[in-house]
Amino acid sequence: MNAPLRHTLLLVDDHPMMRRGIRQMLELEDDLHIVGEASHGEEALALIEPLKPDLVLLDNNMPQMNGIETLRRLRAMDYTGKVLLFTVSDAEDDIRDALRLDANGYLLKDMEPELLIQYIRDALNGALVISPGLTRVMAQALRSPPRQADVELTERERQVLRTIAGGYSNKVIGHKLGITEGTVKVHVKNLLHKLGLRSRVEAAVWAMEHLRGAG
Repeated sequence: MNAPLRHTLLLVDDHPMMRRGIRQMLELEDDLHIVGEASHGEEALALIEPLKPDLVLLDNNMPQMNGIETLRRLRAMDYTGKVLLFTVSDAEDDIRDALRLDANGYLLKDMEPELLIQYIRDALNGALVISPGLTRVMAQALRSPPRQADVELTERERQVLRTIAGGYSNKVIGHKLGITEGTVKVHVKNLLHKLGLRSRVEAAVWAMEHLRGAG
C-alpha cells in the first residue's frame, strides 16, 4: 500500500508556545509534516528556498516584520505555495491586504484545532479558507464598487464564478463545465475586467457575497 502524500508546512509565529502547540497537533496527522519554524518574517523568508514548503502558516502580529509584509515579500520572491494568515486580528484592513496579496486563507486563532487542520487541508487542495464568522467582514473589506451591482452576467459567467469561489483550478473548472481550460482562462480574464477586480481571490469573495443562494 502506498504511503499517503505528505504536505510540508512552515510555521511562522513569534510565540514559541503557539508554534509548539501547532507542531504537536499536526505531528499526529500522517499527511501533514512541519519542515521548519520561524519566529519572524525575515527568518521565514530565509527558509523558503531551502525548505520549499507547500504551505506557510503565518502569524500577522510579529515584531520586525508583520505577516502582511512577510506575505508581500513572499509573493515578490515568486513563492507559489499556499499561505494562510493565522492571527487574532479581524480588522478589515488586514483581511483586505492579505487577500489582495493572494493569501489562500485568513484564519483566527480562536478556532477549534480540528477545524484548523481541515482548513489547512482545504487550502492545500486549492480552496480559499476563511474563519467562520469572517465572511461578512471579508466582503466588507473587499467591497465591490457600486457599479458592480448593475453588472449583467451570463449564466456561464455565473457558473465560472461559483467554481472559482469553490477554489477549483482552471483545469477542474473546465472539466466540470464541459469547456476547455483555455476557454476558462478567457472567462476569468473577462470577469475580472467586467467586475473591476484584480485577482481570483477577489472574484471568489465577490461570488460568495453576490451569488449566494442564486440559482
